[in-house]
Amino acid sequence: MDYTDAYRQSLEDPQAYWAQQAEQIAWFKKPVTIVEETPQGSHCWFADGELNSCYLALDWQIEQGRGDQVALYYDSPVSGVKQAISYTELLGQVARFAGALKTLGVGKGDRVVIYMPMVPEAAVAMLACARLGAVHSVVFGGFAANELAVRIDDAKPRLILTASCGIEMDKTIAYKPLVDKAIALATHKPAHTLVLQRPLLRAEMRAPQDLDWHEVQRGVESAACVPVKGADPLYILYTSGTTGQPKGIVRDNGGHAVALLYALRNVYGMAPGDVWWGASDIGWVVGHSFIVYGPLMGGCSAVFYEGKPVRTPDAGAYWRVIEDYGVNAMFCAPTAFRAVRKEDPEGRLSQAYDLSSLKRLFVAGEKLDSSTHDWLAGLLGVPVMDHWWQTETGWPMTSAMTGWDNPSAPRLGSTNKPIPGYDIRVLDGDGEEVATGESGNICVRLPMPPGVTWSIWNQPERFADAYLRLFPGYYHTGDGGFKDEDGYVFITGRTDDVINVSGHRLSTGEMEEVVSGHPAVAECAVIGVQDALKGQLPVGLVVLKSGEDIDGARLEAELVQRVREQVGALACFRRVLVVQRLPKTRSGKILRAILRKIAVGDSYQAPSTIDDASILPEISSAMQQAGLV
Repeated sequence: MDYTDAYRQSLEDPQAYWAQQAEQIAWFKKPVTIVEETPQGSHCWFADGELNSCYLALDWQIEQGRGDQVALYYDSPVSGVKQAISYTELLGQVARFAGALKTLGVGKGDRVVIYMPMVPEAAVAMLACARLGAVHSVVFGGFAANELAVRIDDAKPRLILTASCGIEMDKTIAYKPLVDKAIALATHKPAHTLVLQRPLLRAEMRAPQDLDWHEVQRGVESAACVPVKGADPLYILYTSGTTGQPKGIVRDNGGHAVALLYALRNVYGMAPGDVWWGASDIGWVVGHSFIVYGPLMGGCSAVFYEGKPVRTPDAGAYWRVIEDYGVNAMFCAPTAFRAVRKEDPEGRLSQAYDLSSLKRLFVAGEKLDSSTHDWLAGLLGVPVMDHWWQTETGWPMTSAMTGWDNPSAPRLGSTNKPIPGYDIRVLDGDGEEVATGESGNICVRLPMPPGVTWSIWNQPERFADAYLRLFPGYYHTGDGGFKDEDGYVFITGRTDDVINVSGHRLSTGEMEEVVSGHPAVAECAVIGVQDALKGQLPVGLVVLKSGEDIDGARLEAELVQRVREQVGALACFRRVLVVQRLPKTRSGKILRAILRKIAVGDSYQAPSTIDDASILPEISSAMQQAGLV
């Protein structure tokens, strides 16, 4: 398929283009209305079609003869458990668990909160909800009780599904006390908590609120699929809001199914029977789209991994998984590979494994620096594909279409070209398009394609305020960047990841690219600090690779020279602070907004998504000692 023709068709006649893609889905009742505009100005696709997402992921696959094929490879180095679960076995587990939920009063439209680690039962829970037409809301396991309580009050679930514990390398985290505290804090009280008891730690049960995961399934009848409308919600996934109140991103059933199958085939190039690994967690959008629903709807075998890239047991963990299951394509955040590289700079551990099954590696979630790209490409000998999307979109906005003939080549610094359906424009503050190569606000001309959220749970006006009002006629991504003469998109960071040095607006992402290219640097963050003369000046917070012993003054001089040569003297990059670690979310994103607040002396609160809040006072103290605050 030709990219140029397909992209043009998708913009000139989006209804016809996506109606054609919808033919790939096994609908119970095909949609008549392809797209309709909501009162807030967003768009809903295939609203009147009837389908069931669990049926597409399991029943239909078995009808196509894939019953004996592995659906999920469960690999848990932290608990020492491995399982290969076939489509037939997974359907049996899901239908039986759906039957148990049904006996507890869960039906179409009811909400169920899932607060679980990366165990197969979590996928079973998601699919069982979808089977009944219920709406699941997965909350990342380990979230603080008050954050879980906020989500309980917003979603108002009938049930909470949890496990006795999660495992973080050598640390066991008890989930049940967190759930109990969240319920105590919440105004809304779910009818029951279903608890999966794990061998490493058993939870204390309190009758009649708490029910055992396996006990509730005894003697129940398996549940059949409940037809739902294309516009009916499949799940709510909470993401951080600028006000601190989480936004419940709503994903519909119809557009979601069409978009995921389209992405799996055309963006990721996966065919039925291929082995796919999305190295993420079900608590994040990647886990929803490309660990559970997407791979199964596409008839693939998906790796379901409970572990870290390093120290499980070593930095060769990812290479071992690729060999064990014959992984054909993988999706991961760059930060994971930077952690691997930090522990094993030469990549020697990879030499112990057969990685010949791997054809492509996809990265997203944060900026892919050229140093990490080159290290991976040289180590693996396969295309390393940077691409870009958001929780709100649910599937990629820019990428090479690797499932097509002659996909656009990778271009360092770019997340590649817009995917058909995404009319990406770069706008200035007044909503006018900027010139080629000029930076601005990355926006998408409406309508957005299928699969993209078109509302926030119970707050449709908030959706319009957050994404549609600033630039009328466009979806505002909140990211800044530019497009080059060939249509490649370059994301330079959030629109607030820009500093003003003597009137020059400079992207910290560009400077990070240069700093991270130094051979001694494992990862970095560049932020702006206040300067009486120039307004702001950039400072590089740098983590060194394992075993590096470079003198601080020498490192600073070399980095200052690199930025001067590659960005320019106008950047005024003069300060480098070596730190032991950087604050990150549990999904691996560096918390640059918090770093900026620390740098300017603003008050801050540790966000609910932070992996380790103790890092923040470390950073603050280091910056104070260096005279940067």
